[in-house]
Amino acid sequence: MTSFKAALFDLDGTLFDTEGQYSILWGAIGKEYHPEIEGFENLIKGTTLTQILSRYFPDPAVQQEVVKKLDAYEAQMNYQFYPGALEFLHDLKRNGVKCAVVTSSNIPKMQSVVKAIPEFGTLFDRILTAEDFSASKPNPDCYLLGAKVFGCSIGECVVFEDALTGLQAGMSSGIFTIGLATTNPREVIAERCNYVLDGFEGVTYHTILDILKKAEH
Repeated sequence: MTSFKAALFDLDGTLFDTEGQYSILWGAIGKEYHPEIEGFENLIKGTTLTQILSRYFPDPAVQQEVVKKLDAYEAQMNYQFYPGALEFLHDLKRNGVKCAVVTSSNIPKMQSVVKAIPEFGTLFDRILTAEDFSASKPNPDCYLLGAKVFGCSIGECVVFEDALTGLQAGMSSGIFTIGLATTNPREVIAERCNYVLDGFEGVTYHTILDILKKAEH
């Protein structure tokens, strides 16, 4: 591959160092509503809010309580880019690569992100949220949609993911998938993606191009 046209990014745990904050929230919610489920915060990773609510909180009144807790929590979260992520996004844009967020988060969450980081929307050509696809990761539909909105073939895209369900979605889509060893250890994700990066520090457009070229041989 001599070039790639689109970069499709998961958000939490890939671009944002927020997984620890979510573990605290969902851990607390799990203990309050489902004390019988150990590690509830890990069980729900990579799934949409709709799936979480329907699967674990079927009572509409309880759903409203959980959503209220989530919205309040996300409104005050610290949305911090991982080191090098912002520089990498700018470099991709300079080299003409289209960038999209492909996240299981919903629109209210993204509104909180934009409020915290006003320039966030200018970094991406598209932001695809849970409302844009019916099947969540590990279903590949979200990443196939990411390629489609840019009019790109799967061979012209690259997926960046950290979560196991997200890596499965990327690989199932047939798109070259780069795993970030930010949430899970390198040895855990190595067999679940095409290539592993420890993080984005020092990574450029040409770094990814070299990875793609070497993968062809």
